[in-house]
Amino acid sequence: MKNQDAVPELYDLLYLLTIPNIGPGRIRKLMQVFRTAEEIRKAPVQQLIQIEGIDYKLAEQLKTNGDPRLVDEQLKRLENSDIRYLTIWDSDYPPLLKRIPDPPIVLFYKGELKPNHRQAVAIVGTRTPSSYGKVVTSELTRQLIAHGVTIVSGMARGVDAIAHHTAIQSGGETLAVLGNGVDRCYPPENRSLYERIPRHGAVLSEFFLGTAPDAANFPRRNRIISGLALGTLVVEAGERSGALITALYALNHNREVFAVPGNITSPRSRGTNRLIQQGAKLVQTVEDILEEITELKEQQPVSAHERKIPENLTELERRILNLLSGNPVHIDRLVLELKESPAVILSELLTLELMGLVQQLPGKMFVRL
Repeated sequence: MKNQDAVPELYDLLYLLTIPNIGPGRIRKLMQVFRTAEEIRKAPVQQLIQIEGIDYKLAEQLKTNGDPRLVDEQLKRLENSDIRYLTIWDSDYPPLLKRIPDPPIVLFYKGELKPNHRQAVAIVGTRTPSSYGKVVTSELTRQLIAHGVTIVSGMARGVDAIAHHTAIQSGGETLAVLGNGVDRCYPPENRSLYERIPRHGAVLSEFFLGTAPDAANFPRRNRIISGLALGTLVVEAGERSGALITALYALNHNREVFAVPGNITSPRSRGTNRLIQQGAKLVQTVEDILEEITELKEQQPVSAHERKIPENLTELERRILNLLSGNPVHIDRLVLELKESPAVILSELLTLELMGLVQQLPGKMFVRL
């Protein structure tokens, strides 16, 4: 029997992962028989083929088809970076992710994975959201953060990026799962997010460092997004959106699936509306999410500390704050109410945002923090 306290040495584990057709599932099965990954590598072929799912061809591959140069390269990259790793046998490995049928054997990450990240909801959607989708994503993210929920997404363009950005701006935490090596930023325009997220959560990936963002990687990435979360919320998604793959994984993982209803004439809403037809929970407010997830039902809104309003605010800045609340207000309404030009008000709003008193949402909408 395997010693439950034994954690495979990273070199041998990475070596096994370089072997074609030997994936996480087979490695876990082998680890139930052998104590360490090194013992798997050194085991004779005749012993290996006694294990269910390992035929002679696979046993031969285990003996000869690993790539030690790639493993050495990975270890060198890790040593020369701020990237850390967890194996599925480590006590800090995310417990929600460990419960899915095919959890990653190794997770590479930048930032910090914390116990409170178990209270997580994934938010995914189209890379080209409408104004409606942008506002809904920001508002629901902000409300979830107010209830102490960690936001999980894939750092893609559109809904993913808005969810990550809003989580950070709202003082919350977020996890970004990449479809490439964690040392690479994709898409490149999300460089700022990529650099900020590790200070407010973590950027993580199962792919080796240096791995390019190939299309085949993203469906596998999506299972991790779902696996890290208690439920998945789809905001806007077309009929073939990758967000629907994440929702399907959530169903297979026995996790909750939520969808925001959309315009029936919009291609962006066909996927989400169909999810609702098929039984996903229709979401209009954050309570629709919280009431369905047992682990979140008792979650009370995080008591926002009273922000001390600086004494040196201008009269216009004070008037702007008095008009803003937790509900988004469009810049046009502020212009109408305050009888000032958009340029003047936007300048004051930027100052208030830098003070941490105001947050800008997509579509020139603003909320008070």
